[in-house]
Amino acid sequence: MTTLIWIVAALVVIGVYLSWTAGRLDRLHSRIDAARAALDAQLLRRASVAQELGTAGVLDPAASIVLYQAAHAARQAEEEQREVAESELSQALRAVFAEVPQVDAVREAPGGEESLTELSEAVRRVPMARRFHNDAVRAARAVRKHRVVRWFRLAGHAPFPMAFEMDDEPPAVLEARTSH
Repeated sequence: MTTLIWIVAALVVIGVYLSWTAGRLDRLHSRIDAARAALDAQLLRRASVAQELGTAGVLDPAASIVLYQAAHAARQAEEEQREVAESELSQALRAVFAEVPQVDAVREAPGGEESLTELSEAVRRVPMARRFHNDAVRAARAVRKHRVVRWFRLAGHAPFPMAFEMDDEPPAVLEARTSH
């Protein structure tokens, strides 16, 4: 009888541990979903502001075309091409705003200072949002690597979390604006 009690107690402890681990994994997946939504919002905001600047007529024609096309491609990219398109937008932003005269041209236009401030904030927030997302992915991956999680299939049918890797380095001129 004592052996049966110990077996039942052990099964209860194992069940509680498995339930707690599955709940933790579920919370991590929810955190990934929330972080991805925040990242998507910041990427969309950055692309929208860049697209507005590309069509505002305050940049030289070549810069306007480069910026508009990169922003449009980033907004329209399919999920499997998103990282590449967002990296290309980062490169276009660095190319267009590589020099202070380009920033001054935008600043002198009506509403230009507000547009630059909004763009500066957007390019500053993208790396933070991406870091939060990738940290959540790393945490979920660490839990999913445990044998118990794999053996008991505690992740269910949730897809394996993938990090969002992109070039998110802001233009130096805009980065200097946000550090003041």
